[in-house]
Amino acid sequence: MTDLPPRTRGVIALLEQNCTVCMICARECPDWCLHITSHTETVQEPGSKRPRQRNVLDRFAIDYGQCLYCGICVEVCPFDALHWAPDFDYPGTGTPDGSGAVAELVHERPALGEWVAAVPPPPPLDPAAEPAPEAAQRGGRPGR
Repeated sequence: MTDLPPRTRGVIALLEQNCTVCMICARECPDWCLHITSHTETVQEPGSKRPRQRNVLDRFAIDYGQCLYCGICVEVCPFDALHWAPDFDYPGTGTPDGSGAVAELVHERPALGEWVAAVPPPPPLDPAAEPAPEAAQRGGRPGR
């Protein structure tokens, strides 16, 4: 395998506990390769008077046969549930003799969750960069 930069796009990993089933990723995907199903559950949270409805993820699958690897789903996820993982030897790419090339291109959430461990940490912030606007607003007041 060739040496690639550490943040090269490989596969999309799912951090399932961050997914709220908001469906933004599926709506923004230009080729509709994300397949998501969910249901709602009624949950009584301690201290609240009324029960709340909560979305529960049933299925999250990516069809890599359709995926353009554009990264729009990763960018639009407001809860950081999708990440690029540098895994290139995933099933579906096939072998040199051509077996397994199409049959294994749809990956369900267990496989997507396994790839989260390979997601590299974000690069460190540039010490010479300007502070973020929200940090600059707090910066003038002590204790905040």
